[in-house]
Amino acid sequence: MILNRILTIPELEEDSVFLWGARQTGKSTLLKSIYPEAHYYDLLLPDVYSRLQRKPELLIQELQHLDHNELVVIDEVQMLPNLLNAVHWLIVNRDIRFLLCGSSARKLKRLGANMLGGRAVRRQLFPLVSREIPDFDVVKAVNNGMLPRHYLINDPWNRLEGYIGNYLQQEIEAEALSRNLSTFSRFLEVAALTDGEMVNYQSIATDCGVSANTIKAYFDILQETMIGYYIPAFRNVQKRRLIKAPRFYFFDIGIVNYLCNRRKMEPGSTDFGHGFEHLIVQELMAYLSYTHSRKTISYWRTTSGYEVDIIYGDAEVAIEVKSSTEVQSRHLKGLKAFSEEHPTARTIIVSLDTAYRKMNQVEVWPVTQFLNALWNGDILD
Repeated sequence: MILNRILTIPELEEDSVFLWGARQTGKSTLLKSIYPEAHYYDLLLPDVYSRLQRKPELLIQELQHLDHNELVVIDEVQMLPNLLNAVHWLIVNRDIRFLLCGSSARKLKRLGANMLGGRAVRRQLFPLVSREIPDFDVVKAVNNGMLPRHYLINDPWNRLEGYIGNYLQQEIEAEALSRNLSTFSRFLEVAALTDGEMVNYQSIATDCGVSANTIKAYFDILQETMIGYYIPAFRNVQKRRLIKAPRFYFFDIGIVNYLCNRRKMEPGSTDFGHGFEHLIVQELMAYLSYTHSRKTISYWRTTSGYEVDIIYGDAEVAIEVKSSTEVQSRHLKGLKAFSEEHPTARTIIVSLDTAYRKMNQVEVWPVTQFLNALWNGDILD
């Protein structure tokens, strides 16, 4: 059912590449499909792992005879940080290209592993995006999330439960937090309840019974293990005073749904509205990464309460997300206030409307048309 993934790695023609992505985004499947002739080391295989753990220099012995510029894939590279010394030697002395795949660079950095001194480009694989799915169903996406194994079935609840359990066991216990696993589990639930909202470390700390510094460290773990990311506040102050705290989003809406016990959300509900906004942010983050954009997205909120969900670049595009089936003039307040300060910004509302239209200068986009236009390059430059 799935089309070819959008991610391309043109840098691999000449350079080595780190490919990062949260668990189950489809990294291994992608690499095996587009690089079937590569020499492949899967560190999830017990025999491969134990052999190279015991003697990392075996990698040099097995690969130094290869022709220059041949490609070697090492999957789950974070499992054996010491292997990167051998990789470095082979890149420098044998001109071999490596595609180093993993779920997080955090363990490598924490252990002081050799990050190849700038000799490897970094790329990221996201969950599925709408362009990769024939007959994309936005209601299903908001409910199931966009991890391949979750989107493709009717009820992913058991798989989501297993995903969170594996994350706690494999990532958090590895962070030497096993004694605090129950506290971290509580933190995940509270963080999910505030998904897409301004981060207030002290408030979350109070709910979890730990210090604000501990909560900040927990958020750092989520970010560095690719389970979430911050969206900064827009800081180009004109007339109105702005909120400066960042927002935090989990990397996939399905994870939030499970942690918040949200099931079978229907359009029109508050929960669906939150999930709908998250999905659009998720698509935009993937788009910016896959198109190698140097611009970022932020959000705009004034101390008086005006708000716009997404600002692209330096106020080039302002996007508000509403799960309404018919956008009304009351939905335009934030965009109108933003336009007063940034009159050259293109203003857009993404909604469940059935047809594209304009309300004054604000473009009202049905969600499927918006996503098609986004991936066609017609929304963001």
